[in-house]
Amino acid sequence: MPCVGTGVAGAAARRPNPRLWLVLPLLIALLSAGCRSEVALTADDDRVQVITTTGILRDLASNVGGGRVAVSSLVPDSADPHSYEPSLRDVRDVVYADVAFSNYLLLEEQSVVKALDANLRDGVPNISLAEGAVKYAAEIIPLVEDLSLDTIWLGMRVRGAGGVQGANRSSDVLLSATAVDGPGRMLGYLTESFGNPSFSVDSGDGFDATNGYRDDTATLPPDAHTHMSWAFTRPGIYRLSMRAQLAVTPETAPVPMGEQAFTFAVGVDPHSVPGMAGAEVLNSGHADVTVDLDEQRLYLFADPESGGEANQRVYDPASTVIEVPNKALLEVPGDRRFRFLGRPGTQVYQLPQAVLGKHVHGEIDPHLWQNVRNAISYTELIRDTLISVDPQGATDYRTNASAYIRELETLDTQVRETIARIPPSRRHLVSTHDAFGYLGQAYGVQISGFVTPNPATEPSLADRRRLTETIRNLKIPAVFMEPNLAARSTTLTEVAREEGLRICGIYGDTFDRDVTTYADMMRFNAESLLDCLTTDK
Repeated sequence: MPCVGTGVAGAAARRPNPRLWLVLPLLIALLSAGCRSEVALTADDDRVQVITTTGILRDLASNVGGGRVAVSSLVPDSADPHSYEPSLRDVRDVVYADVAFSNYLLLEEQSVVKALDANLRDGVPNISLAEGAVKYAAEIIPLVEDLSLDTIWLGMRVRGAGGVQGANRSSDVLLSATAVDGPGRMLGYLTESFGNPSFSVDSGDGFDATNGYRDDTATLPPDAHTHMSWAFTRPGIYRLSMRAQLAVTPETAPVPMGEQAFTFAVGVDPHSVPGMAGAEVLNSGHADVTVDLDEQRLYLFADPESGGEANQRVYDPASTVIEVPNKALLEVPGDRRFRFLGRPGTQVYQLPQAVLGKHVHGEIDPHLWQNVRNAISYTELIRDTLISVDPQGATDYRTNASAYIRELETLDTQVRETIARIPPSRRHLVSTHDAFGYLGQAYGVQISGFVTPNPATEPSLADRRRLTETIRNLKIPAVFMEPNLAARSTTLTEVAREEGLRICGIYGDTFDRDVTTYADMMRFNAESLLDCLTTDK
């Protein structure tokens, strides 16, 4: 078998794509070190070359396409689509694709979306299934988040799509800290899927305007928000100066979107901030440092009462104080990954990240496939897209899709009947990840909590007590963990062992060696719920 480097050059000649030359030198350097024995997509295959973002979508496309398609996914099985960073090999597969399927609704890490959008050849269909499936009767529900924290949780948000400026889903919005005025060090960071910190603000090493504040910048796509942790080493008043820019494409100069200062009262009376008499105080619920692409300005967008999206409103940073109360004073844990906060045992003030993981998302829960009826809508959209790419295969695609839809309809009935065998009083799901809202809504399962511990702090007694009381009050016999997220589940594991609960498996975003198809995944989830929730602990 020839080296895949030869195939890349051949594909570039046959399928011109100017953007390919941006990655070709890197590809040649990588591939010259040796040959790969397996090539997922290739220019020398007569089948339709299909690229998907996840294994779940790969399986759906394979069932519809049958022998007329070759399908590869960017995110490997067992990896987290929320945080996976594509490799050069992944980019190479995108170059060959005749059609691309992503879930989107901000499920995938933004770099995965960029790998598609920047490297697909001109004219190749690039389908966002979760958005397009609505036309095929897919049902969408709002994303449920953990609002149980007893301090405000503060993230970063982009409102608006930036259409006037020509932005699209691959565009970047840059939120940069340009200065911090305060008595101590201030950090804004997020804790990624396996506990590693990623910084967006760190006043400890200054702010470098010469490189565009690169080391103090958070990057988000349009119409998205992300969770953050905020730490302060000393009590007092802090003022964080920020600017926003919109990078429509990597080749164009960023467009200014405004500048603003935000005030924090850390361990002091928020009503006595000099020069801000009568200011509103945000000290609970959900708030975001927000850039509005349509209005080209920064402000606070907040829901202090945790009443949902309808209760969110704009707060003027010039007359609003964000309170970091004394109850946010925590000890730095012994884990070496968090030495940036100080020596173990040192006290810092922290607004914790409400949801663990590199978790940029929008307002809609993107995990539509947990309702099998939505997977049927995906299947119909995949069928029609493949027909548009390969009209000669229309009969095959319709036949395959019809057979697979019948299988999914049977699967939907099986899942519904299996879960119906669980007594209603026991249909409570406690898990590690907010991925099961559609499962709960479609099949009558109560989502009683998802536990996303923040390893940057020791679990608080209040957090553990709330979880324990929920389990005891509802007489929950088992908790559920996704195999690929077990590393982030220590709090749930410890409480389960203390209470003598079973720890059972459930699949959310991805397959593994044991579960390799969508149908297997949904059957496993239903049977796991039945087995674990009907057996006394």
